[in-house]
Amino acid sequence: MRRTVAFLLAGGMGSRLNILGWLRAKPAVPFGGNYRIIDFTLSNIMHSQINAVGILTQYRPHSLMDHIGDGSAWDLIGRTRTATILPPSTGIKDQDWYRGTADSVAQNMNFAEKYNAERILVLSGDHIYKMDYTPMVEFHKKKKALVTIAMMQVPWEDTHHFGIGIVDEKNRIIDWEEKPKKARNNLASMGIYVFDIDFLRSALEVRSGHDFGKHIIPAALDNQRVFAFRFQGYWADVGTLHSYWQTSMDILDSRSGLHLQQWKVHTNMQERGMIGDRPPFRVGKTALIRNSLISNGCVVEGTVINSILSPGVHIKKQTCVHDSILMQDCLAEHGACLYSVIADKRSRIGAHAQIGVGDSHIPNRQFPDHLFSGLTVIGKEAALPDNIVVGKNSIVEPQVKPDCATQEIYSEGSTIANHA
Repeated sequence: MRRTVAFLLAGGMGSRLNILGWLRAKPAVPFGGNYRIIDFTLSNIMHSQINAVGILTQYRPHSLMDHIGDGSAWDLIGRTRTATILPPSTGIKDQDWYRGTADSVAQNMNFAEKYNAERILVLSGDHIYKMDYTPMVEFHKKKKALVTIAMMQVPWEDTHHFGIGIVDEKNRIIDWEEKPKKARNNLASMGIYVFDIDFLRSALEVRSGHDFGKHIIPAALDNQRVFAFRFQGYWADVGTLHSYWQTSMDILDSRSGLHLQQWKVHTNMQERGMIGDRPPFRVGKTALIRNSLISNGCVVEGTVINSILSPGVHIKKQTCVHDSILMQDCLAEHGACLYSVIADKRSRIGAHAQIGVGDSHIPNRQFPDHLFSGLTVIGKEAALPDNIVVGKNSIVEPQVKPDCATQEIYSEGSTIANHA
């Protein structure tokens, strides 16, 4: 992987993750109990023996920067190895400094030139997958490609979410459809690119827009040296609440292909509140646990089924948690029941509360495109009162206090707002 420099795009706002992305960049969202989403791509970089990675941050980057630190958790530290944070160099607002994926790389080409790169590997920080990038780079070199795109077949009904490549018998991409309404192929871009650096520099200088999928790739097809590298394995974009929940549930399904114990995913073990300073989890005499991931520091006295508990979660007696994701230091009080809930860090569910009940087909009234599949999302540091009932597809905003809940029963699709 010599002379290959990686750019890791980690500035996403994550608006479709709703309240999970209000206070942090999307790649910094916790995942899988002990990790953050970005850990998967960083671990792939480490195992691919790439020495230099520039991490392009933008929207609310502070938790992400704290998590990455000096890069030592991924062995990206030393005289010849680096994980360098590259914030925008222009702009005055939280989210408009980089105008797109291509623009973010264009502003930082000097980073790659500093390391005498011949190739640029462009990666996303919000995907869950295991991949050694070495075969892709070797494929790129063998084909003398100007651009190589990692691609995989996706269900036909999902093609409108992706860039779709039309390829010949040699896997040369001969046509491109960006998020088509009716695709001609189901070979979809994974958002992983290898560029010849000279070609990329020229393409960025004459680009008509600021996005790789919409502007750089279609223009590159004229050169007839754009290839698809076919990937087979587990890969998921966790950019929506449902995909985040489903991918999390895949951890618990031995048939899914998402096997965290085999993937050697690294994380910052010393980050405040993570597993490095937690005792082993404790299971009480009244506990029942089935098909669940329980992290260090958890205390389980109730029932946990098909769920993921991050470090420090406490489930009290006669409490039931089903098909749910509870992040660090959440507390479910005595007798509470949670069904298909995503609860952000340090949230508290009051005694005998019923969360995630009712009809899963009634979407959230405020965000019908975000919550429509039966999930209920509780924001960071929210506290719900005892005995409250909250229907499915509901939102509890971050830092809600018990007195913000003015009703005892919230029907499906409700939002409990923070009025502070």
